[in-house]
Amino acid sequence: MEEHIILIADDVEVNRKMLSFIFEEQYEILEAADGVETIELIEKYGEALSLIFLDLMMPNKSGLDVLEYMSEKGYISSIPVIMITGEATTDSEVKAYEYGVSDIIYKPFEPKVVMRRAQNIIELFQNRRDIEAKLEKRTRQLRESREKLERSNEFLINALSSVVEFRSLESGEHIQRVKYFTKILLKYVKDEFPEYGLTDESVNLITNAAALHDLGKIAIPDSILLKPGKLTKDEFEEMKKHTIYGCELLENFKQEDNEFYQYCYDICRFHHERYDGNGYPDKLKGEEIPIWAQVVSIVDVYDALVSKRVYKAAYAVDEAVRMIKDDECGVFSPKILDCFDMAKVEFFRATEEKFSFV
Repeated sequence: MEEHIILIADDVEVNRKMLSFIFEEQYEILEAADGVETIELIEKYGEALSLIFLDLMMPNKSGLDVLEYMSEKGYISSIPVIMITGEATTDSEVKAYEYGVSDIIYKPFEPKVVMRRAQNIIELFQNRRDIEAKLEKRTRQLRESREKLERSNEFLINALSSVVEFRSLESGEHIQRVKYFTKILLKYVKDEFPEYGLTDESVNLITNAAALHDLGKIAIPDSILLKPGKLTKDEFEEMKKHTIYGCELLENFKQEDNEFYQYCYDICRFHHERYDGNGYPDKLKGEEIPIWAQVVSIVDVYDALVSKRVYKAAYAVDEAVRMIKDDECGVFSPKILDCFDMAKVEFFRATEEKFSFV
């Protein structure tokens, strides 16, 4: 049988010796004569203790004092305690059980009964520890597998997005910038506007989904996509369809009840919608536009303004911020603008450092 350590805490030596005699052949025994010594041994051995026999009435600190300490330090959930007493009251029994004792036995002891009850409790706690250890190991394995899958998915998303930028002769850093700014802005939306229900997990999913916002440009003809000058009305109407083409591509990989797919789809289709209803392709207005699409929308506009493109020079950060806040690049929600204002220092720093984070 696996050796266990039992702590016997009782100020009466004969009681300690009696319990020690019952268990000494199968268990390592520690003894304490008062509450202070008991606490010192608990601090020293911790979860190496398989069971504590704890007398209710002891000098310096009572059994209830020891239980209060164990409860405060979290020991009571991992070390079983059997209260031993010869004069318990209903109040003390209720208090002991409220603190988390596993059992109460009364003096004088019946050795066989005490042995059986102690073994049952030790086995119960050991089985629980084994189950918790296995669960923790399995949880860790699942977390590692999920993190590995997320890294693989992020790699594939970035690779697919890079194809779009390669075709449009843009730097692949645009994807990383959009993701970076999206994550910053989402942090403020999550903290300042809890009504949107964003969580740390959804923020990470939305951030990755943002990389696919221009997926539909794969289907735009080179004559339009690479045109250095201003687009004609018909060419611009075709360019606007990249929001629809992207969703058509995504629908080939549609998965029911897949949160990440929904973020990708919404961002692809709605990142050019505007709060006043003058965006495209569906003329959505106000909160009809999913919050994650609203975030990517303002981020995409900001990055377009501060980045050099084939058809324009880069704007200074202050000028870009002014243009967005003055509705010169479309209308955004007051909530998004508030968060954008809170995040502008971080945006400014990253932009001025030439996006050294990518």
